[in-house]
Amino acid sequence: MDYDIECRPSYSLVEVHLEPGESFVADSGAMTWRSPNVDMVTGTRGGFLKGLKRKVLAGESFFQNRFTAEHGPGSVGLAAGAAGDVVPIQLSGEELYLEKGAYLASMDGVVCDAKWDGLRGLFNEGMFVLRCSGTGLLFFQAYGEIQQVDVDGEHVVDNGYAVAWEPSLQYRITRARKIRSFLFSDQLLLRFQGKGKLWIQTRSARALAAFAHPFRSVQRRNSSD
Repeated sequence: MDYDIECRPSYSLVEVHLEPGESFVADSGAMTWRSPNVDMVTGTRGGFLKGLKRKVLAGESFFQNRFTAEHGPGSVGLAAGAAGDVVPIQLSGEELYLEKGAYLASMDGVVCDAKWDGLRGLFNEGMFVLRCSGTGLLFFQAYGEIQQVDVDGEHVVDNGYAVAWEPSLQYRITRARKIRSFLFSDQLLLRFQGKGKLWIQTRSARALAAFAHPFRSVQRRNSSD
């Protein structure tokens, strides 16, 4: 299986090239187009309970699509749900943790399951993260550009910007020591410690929503009512 990633980093699109008989799995709704000879089958991947676990605990899609090239080579186009970047990672027996909503696609040899992240996850994106392991290509997505950081010691990330990290890194939740944070208690920080790779996104959908909120359309009530 080969691939190309176009329009990076703002509007990334992954074009997966399949040889006859090759297949891969993608998140529900990620496909933009496919060759006529590429068969698509929708399922829960691993059964009903595993699909339900990923959906309820890790916030991923309950259904996933499997694409298989038949009677010759074929291609499939995949796009992230938000305007942003896509990163390919080749796993060879390792593990990688993904934040809620970061999974895009993977080969059959990659297994994804929800992992309990402790109560600290309650203050991040959720109490569970998605643990991906096995052998094969894995694609993950985020809003904005994704940057890789090689952590050796400690690295501090604002809450909501961490996308993926290696299990050799541990993190804890702290608050920013600023007057604004003291008054409004709105800035949570993730302090990653250890040695390993960390991927962060350059934009936050939550910050965009907060910026756009004052400009939203508001229906005015008639004073005579």
